[in-house]
Amino acid sequence: MSDLPINVILPELKERLNAHDELVLEAPPGAGKTTGVPLALLDEAWLSGQKIIMLEPRRLAARAAAERMASVLGEKAGETVGYRVRLDTRVSGKTRIEVVTEGILTRMLQSDPSLEGIGLVIFDEFHERSLDADLALALTQQGRMLFRDDEPLKLLVMSATLDGAAVSELLDGAPVLRSEGRAYPVMVHYGEAATLERAIEPVAAATVMDALAAEEGSVLVFLPGQREINRTHKLLSDKLAGWDDLANVMVTPLYGDLSLQDQRKAIEPAPQGQRKVVLATAIAETSLTIEGVRVVVDAGLSREAVFDPGTGMSRLQTRRLARAASVQRAGRAGRMEPGVCYRLWSETQQAQLAPFTAPEITQADLTPLVLQLTRWGVDDPAELCWLDLPPAAPYQQGLDLLERLGAVERNGDNYRLTEHGEAMAELSTHPRLAHMLLLGIRYGLTPLACDLAALLSDRDPLRRRDTDITERLAWLRGDIKAERHTQGALHRMRQQSKQFRRQCDLLKLNSPDAVQDPTDHRWIGFLIACAYPDRSASRRTPAGLDFRMSTGRAARLPEEDHYKGQWLALAQVGGRSGDSTDRIYLSAALDPQLFDGPLADLVTEVEAVEWSKQQDRLTAESQRRIGKLVLSSAPLKEVSEEARTEALVALVQKRGLELLPWTPALREWQTRVQFLHTSFEQQGQDNPWPDLSDKALLATVDGWLAPYLASVSHINHFANLDLKNILQALLPWPLPQQLDELAPQRYEVPTGSKIKIDYSETPPVLAVKMQEMYGCLDTPRIGNGTALKLHLLSPAMRPLQVTQDLAGFWQNSYPEVQKEMRGRYPKHRWPDDPAHAEPSRRTVKPKN
Repeated sequence: MSDLPINVILPELKERLNAHDELVLEAPPGAGKTTGVPLALLDEAWLSGQKIIMLEPRRLAARAAAERMASVLGEKAGETVGYRVRLDTRVSGKTRIEVVTEGILTRMLQSDPSLEGIGLVIFDEFHERSLDADLALALTQQGRMLFRDDEPLKLLVMSATLDGAAVSELLDGAPVLRSEGRAYPVMVHYGEAATLERAIEPVAAATVMDALAAEEGSVLVFLPGQREINRTHKLLSDKLAGWDDLANVMVTPLYGDLSLQDQRKAIEPAPQGQRKVVLATAIAETSLTIEGVRVVVDAGLSREAVFDPGTGMSRLQTRRLARAASVQRAGRAGRMEPGVCYRLWSETQQAQLAPFTAPEITQADLTPLVLQLTRWGVDDPAELCWLDLPPAAPYQQGLDLLERLGAVERNGDNYRLTEHGEAMAELSTHPRLAHMLLLGIRYGLTPLACDLAALLSDRDPLRRRDTDITERLAWLRGDIKAERHTQGALHRMRQQSKQFRRQCDLLKLNSPDAVQDPTDHRWIGFLIACAYPDRSASRRTPAGLDFRMSTGRAARLPEEDHYKGQWLALAQVGGRSGDSTDRIYLSAALDPQLFDGPLADLVTEVEAVEWSKQQDRLTAESQRRIGKLVLSSAPLKEVSEEARTEALVALVQKRGLELLPWTPALREWQTRVQFLHTSFEQQGQDNPWPDLSDKALLATVDGWLAPYLASVSHINHFANLDLKNILQALLPWPLPQQLDELAPQRYEVPTGSKIKIDYSETPPVLAVKMQEMYGCLDTPRIGNGTALKLHLLSPAMRPLQVTQDLAGFWQNSYPEVQKEMRGRYPKHRWPDDPAHAEPSRRTVKPKN
C-alpha cells in the first residue's frame, strides 16, 4: 500500500477529518482511495474504537475492496475488515471496517437512526448516484443531526468524478480535498462517429484484435450488457481461432449475474505468460481493480433501468455514457503503468457527451424509496437534504402503488405505514415482492412465494422465448437440469429463496387462510397477480397473441409461446419507450375464478356510462372490472345525468369539435370574436371578449356545451344541436352589438364597395382592387385600432402589394408597380398621383 498515490494526502485528510465532521474527497481512478483511506483512519483518536461503515454501490466491488484491505492486514475478510452484501456476509465481533451495499446501510439506519457504535460513514464512488446512496446519505444526515450531538458521526464522501462543490454545499460547506491519483498517462484513440443503432459487437471485436496486435498487457472491454458480452465473446473466439498466439490469450466475461468464482477469475491476474481480455459491463467502472490491464476498449454505452411514469414500469435503455464516466473508464488503463484507451466513437462526439451520469433518483421507480421514507416518518421528501429532490410525479406513483398494496393509508393530507407496510419494510426486496411474500404466508404458500421472489429479484435465468414461469420454477427446484452457464444463477437464486424464507420466519406471522392444495399451479398466477395487480391481462382475440393489461396497455406473447388460456398474470413486461405494445417475457396462467376468491380485492364494481366506438352511441352498463378489463357486465336501466354528461364531454374532448354542426358562417363568426379577444389581449386592455379558439372551447366543453347534451345518445344527434345560439350565448350584452361595429364582416372602400374581410389571418386581410383604393391615404383600421393587411389586387385579382401602410406605399413603392403595370395592362388606369386620384370600380380607362 506504500506506493498508492492517495498516501500523499492522507496526513491532510486526517487533519481535515479531525477538525471537521464532513469531508469531500475527489481522487481519480487508481489513487487507492477505496482501500487506502479506511485503513489509514482506523486508529484515529476521534474514532475511539468505533466502526467505519463504507457504502459501495456494487456487490463485486464491495467484496473485492474488503478482501483487499484484509489482505493488506494479513487477514481474511470477516476479521478486522468485513463486508455485508446480498446473500453474502463476512463480519465478526472484531470487525472494525464494514463494506456494505444494496440498501443494507438504509436498513441499519431504520433499525438504529443514531448508528450507535459507528464513528464514520464513507460513501465511496458517490458519482454513480445510486438511489440507495442518495437515500442513505439523506437519512444519515438527519439521523446524526437528531441523535449524535454528544458524539458526532463523521461523513466522508469519495468519488473519482464528482461535482464536489455541490456535495460540499449539501454537507454544510464541507471542505473538499483533491488527490492527483493517476500515476500513469493514458493515450486515447478515437474511432468513427457512432450511432446507437450500430451493431457494436463487430467493432469491439475488431478493435480488441488490433489492440492485442499493437499493445502489450491485458485488455478491458466495456460493453453495455450481458447480451453484447456474449456476442463479442463469440466473435473474438472465432477470430482468435486463427491467431498464432491463441494459447496466450484468455477471454473472460465480467457482469453481475456471474458466479463469484467466475467474477474472481475475471479480476485476478492472468496466469504467467498469458494475456487476458475482460468483457465487462459498467461494473468495472468502480473501485474494482482488474490486474494486468493496460488497454481499455470502450463501446461508450451503458444500459440503465429507466422508470416510465406513463406505464408504471421500468425499461432498460441503452444510452451514451457521460463524459465523467468515459474518463473513469479510460483511467482503468493507467492504474499500474502507461496505458491506452480505444474509444469507439469520434472526438467530436466526446465533446458532446453529458458532463455527468444522470442520478438514479431522477429516473428510477421510487416505490422502494417511498416505503423507506414513510417508515422513517417523512411526510414530504423535502424535509430531508438531497442533491436531487425525488421527482414529484414518480414519488406520488410510488405512494399510490403502496396504498394499493395496503402498505400505507391516508392520514389527513399525509400517509402512514400500516402494519402490513411495516412487515413489507422488514423484507429486503422490492415492495411488490414483499407484498407477495406476505400474502404467501397468509395463504400457506411461503415456499412458492419465496421461490418466485428469488426468480423475480434477478434476471430471467433461462432466457427462453416461452414465457411460462413454471418452467423456471422447475429449474430452480432441480426438476429441470441446469446447464453449466446457469449454475451461478441457480446457486444465487436458491440462496436468495432461503434468505426470504428466513426473513419470513422471523416475522412470526400466521397463515389464517392457508389453501388446501398449495402445489396447484394456479397459485403461481395468483401470487404474481398479488405482486403485480396492474399486470393482470386478458387475451384480446381467442387465437391471438395480443393481451390487454388491467392498465389498458397492450402486451404481446412471442410467437413461440404456446399458452392458449384467456387470462395471464404478467411478471416481466418490457418494450421501447414510445411503443404502444409491450412484450411479455415472464408470465403465468391466471385462473379467473380467483377474482371471486382471494383476488376479490382487485375487482371493482362500476357504473360505466361510455361511448361505444363500435355502435357510435352511448352505452350504460354495470361492470365488474379488473382495472380497465371487464369481467362481466349488465345493462343499466337508469343513468344519472351527471354520468351521461361526463361521457359525452369526454367524447367531444377526445374526437374534437368537428363532431359539432359547424357552418362556414359560424366559423367566420368565431374568427371575428377571436380577433377581438386577441387584439385586446395584446394591447393589455381590460378584455371583455372571451377566448373562443378551438383549444379554449375544448378545454371548457363541460361548461358551455354540457347543458345542451341531454338529447344526445347517438352520433347523429350532434347534428341537431343549435350550435350557433349555444356559442353566441357566450357573448354577454352588449358584445353582440359591438361585434359588427368592431369586427365587421365587410369594409366599405372609397368606391362604396363593401369588401369582405378575411379574419382567418392575423392581422385580418382586406383584398381589394388597387383602383378602388385610389384617393385613400389612411390604412383602414378596425377593432381597437388594428390596421388591416391590404392585398392590393391587379386586374387579374392577384396581389400587387401587401401592406399595412397605404400612404407609404403610394409614396415609395407605387412608382415601380405603376411602371410594370402600364406595360402589362395599358388599358387600365395607373395615375401618377394615386393618393389624390379618383377611385373607381372600373379598372379600364373610360373611353373619350
